[in-house]
Amino acid sequence: MDMPIRTTDEVNLDRLDTALGFLMRLAQLKIYERFFEEVGDHNLKPGEFSVLWVLLHNPGIRQSVLGQRLMIKRAHMTKLIRSLEDQGLVSRRIPDDDRRAVEITLTPAAATMVEQAGDWFFTYEDSVGENLNAAERRQLTALLRKFVGLG
Repeated sequence: MDMPIRTTDEVNLDRLDTALGFLMRLAQLKIYERFFEEVGDHNLKPGEFSVLWVLLHNPGIRQSVLGQRLMIKRAHMTKLIRSLEDQGLVSRRIPDDDRRAVEITLTPAAATMVEQAGDWFFTYEDSVGENLNAAERRQLTALLRKFVGLG
């Protein structure tokens, strides 16, 4: 007996359609797909931009604190900072009071680049969820901030 061919709208997700983690993962995939379609030519990934943006607003932040705040694993953060340093975007400094710590600062050229990138990044971000009205977007943002511990 042949199984019926289904369209994507006909696929039964059962309880997955109310599973928060599943829905967040689909939302992330949708956002990233659109990001790379619309602004991927800037050669800056969302995670890289986030790190650079936070560094712009927190010069000299310790790498461990930055990683914790952005929920980036230590090994990945170390690799990312090395890559950004190799590109001439950040400088690292070992503070005298804690030789195990690393303080990260944007280079002057990177600071200018990140400020300019903020224009296109936040223009893109403002378009995310355009199928929501303003009140729904504010509500979703508030709920997500609460969920991740920012609100």
